[in-house]
Amino acid sequence: MTNSERLHRGEITLSSSTSTSPGSQDMPPAAMPPIPASTVREDDSETYIISDGVKVVERYFTLPLDYACPEGPKIRVFARNMMSAEKAKTAEEQAELPYLVYLQGGPGFECDMGSVSGVAAEIHKHGYQTLWLDQRGTGLSTPLSAEVLEGKNDAEIANYCKHFRADNIVRDCEAIREILLGHKEDLEERKWTIMGQSFGGFCSFTYLSFYPDSLKEVFITGGIAPLLLDDPVGNYEATSKRVVERNKIYYEKYPQDIKRVRVILRYLETNTVTLPNGGRLSVKRFQMLGIGFGMKGGIDDVHQLVLRATNDLEVHGKLTYNLLNRVQESHSFDQNPIYCILHEPIYCSGKPAKWAASRVLASKPQFLWTEIKDQNDEPVYFTGEMILPEMLDDFVNLRPLKGAAQLLADFEDWPALYDRERLAKNTVKVTAATYYSDMYVPFDLAQDVVEAVPNIEQWITNQHFHSALRNDTKGVIDTLFRLSKRERD
Repeated sequence: MTNSERLHRGEITLSSSTSTSPGSQDMPPAAMPPIPASTVREDDSETYIISDGVKVVERYFTLPLDYACPEGPKIRVFARNMMSAEKAKTAEEQAELPYLVYLQGGPGFECDMGSVSGVAAEIHKHGYQTLWLDQRGTGLSTPLSAEVLEGKNDAEIANYCKHFRADNIVRDCEAIREILLGHKEDLEERKWTIMGQSFGGFCSFTYLSFYPDSLKEVFITGGIAPLLLDDPVGNYEATSKRVVERNKIYYEKYPQDIKRVRVILRYLETNTVTLPNGGRLSVKRFQMLGIGFGMKGGIDDVHQLVLRATNDLEVHGKLTYNLLNRVQESHSFDQNPIYCILHEPIYCSGKPAKWAASRVLASKPQFLWTEIKDQNDEPVYFTGEMILPEMLDDFVNLRPLKGAAQLLADFEDWPALYDRERLAKNTVKVTAATYYSDMYVPFDLAQDVVEAVPNIEQWITNQHFHSALRNDTKGVIDTLFRLSKRERD
């Protein structure tokens, strides 16, 4: 029986959020009093034109770190406002363009100009101006990193990091919306549309939970949140099945890599290998290359690294700088620490994460080198988007955060990120691109949510991977906007 069937039978209790910030107060976010105007502001902005006639306004907003204490410490949040220069020749014309806010995947990734310009151009064709948020702690938004947190002890770092989940990302959006649109007389004109990619889709469901009256419409690409879960275990049980499938495809396509991978892992087990930035290339870190299996071309990319590493060992008896640098650049955790230390807590509500992915993998010997290293013909599986405690030793810029990461893994009192009762009555139009073979956001868990939350229309395809928005931008955007019309035969 699916979770949604249990939901309708009354076997799952739907309860709204009971707190807004860990240990801060007991009212749900939607019931919070208005944020005092004196605690939020937009700072100076800069405007320019880039290629293809796109006007860009770079905006900075000063916002509370903790919305339960709005007069307390502040952070700065950056958003890149983009629009067609032809449609926004004057301030009045710009003000007439409705906003579409893009919420990036991750958690822990910024919206850099190079990755967003193509998507922005396609969205602008549909009459919007766009707002590309560097979510708090990323990019130009008071980045969360070991350097920024230097001088704090583990408990202070952990408590600081608790403010960087989807609930506060959504509150930042609301504060910015009030600044940009709160002056409009028409209540409908104060609303905006959001689009969430991957983790950005999770944030979208948090937005729908607590501030649905602020939203005209929602678009989601590969990001229907598994909101019927209260901890990450169910997610990793589901994603590990997809990772197994992708490993089978990998080794069917490259059968000689069974031996090659085993040779590489045996070398890594018996040698200390240091990466160019001082990190360690361990057995588990090499297996983590499988995180790319869920993207278009990812299997072929991993094969090229395996081939190069094997050639290095055969010719030189060691791994060369070229190979080590390529492996180092295959992961984003050093420069995006939120992606590691807050990855499992994005699934938590009232329960600890406790290194859920590691616990799930412990029962799956095909991923465990120590279990199958003496079985010479057995393939050793690569892992997927799974956070392991060993990463805090292997990645040089994560090492200072190791103690705080353990505290976050043990923390139990995470507030709910979704108001399931309100979502069960959703009236905001949601249009989603759902990828049947998605390795990161399990299809079956997504369908449970679609059954439980009304007004979601899906485009389901097995012809795309999680990176479809980047690989087929026009096709995905056009399909979503066509579906959003809700035209029926």
